[in-house]
Amino acid sequence: MSSWRIFCTGVGGQGTLLATYLIGEAALKAGLPVMVSEIHGMAQRGGVVESAVVMGDRKSPIISDGEADILLAFEPSEAMRALRKCNSETLVISNIVPLIPFTVSSGKESYPEVDKLLDSIRNQVRRFIGFNALELARKAGSELSQNMVILGVLFKHGGLPIDAEIMRDMIRTKTKKAFLDVNLRAFELGYSL
Repeated sequence: MSSWRIFCTGVGGQGTLLATYLIGEAALKAGLPVMVSEIHGMAQRGGVVESAVVMGDRKSPIISDGEADILLAFEPSEAMRALRKCNSETLVISNIVPLIPFTVSSGKESYPEVDKLLDSIRNQVRRFIGFNALELARKAGSELSQNMVILGVLFKHGGLPIDAEIMRDMIRTKTKKAFLDVNLRAFELGYSL
């Protein structure tokens, strides 16, 4: 493959944009041509956050429907919503723990049954890696490190042309020092899956 198109999706507050930034910085350090785009939505209010990283010989940072090589999903219903970006060869890496929106917790809407949602995704793509990022982040020391767990899984299973040590270096140099140890532990827990 001469290019890699990673579509990232999550909910505001999950660290989707930080993860996107770190992937882009790691690609630059590895000497790859890279473009990053972000669609914030209601990022700080629990709304949908989408971003993309395109590496290699592509001319646009936009990932059209059916073009994603990898879907990186920080929340399962957002994985389902972003499935339009996938094709039968896409790798989906997804947190399986729902982040219940206010409309569901207030009783105005219902959340889809997670197992059925995940089965639907699994049946439409080449490979699906679903895991409990919340549990691993807690084990690392902070629920806020779920994005680092997800990055660990990506760098272990995504087939990217970037050495994982480059991402570790990005975490060391581009994240807040107060969270450094937790972030590195979370990355390693994801990488060990």
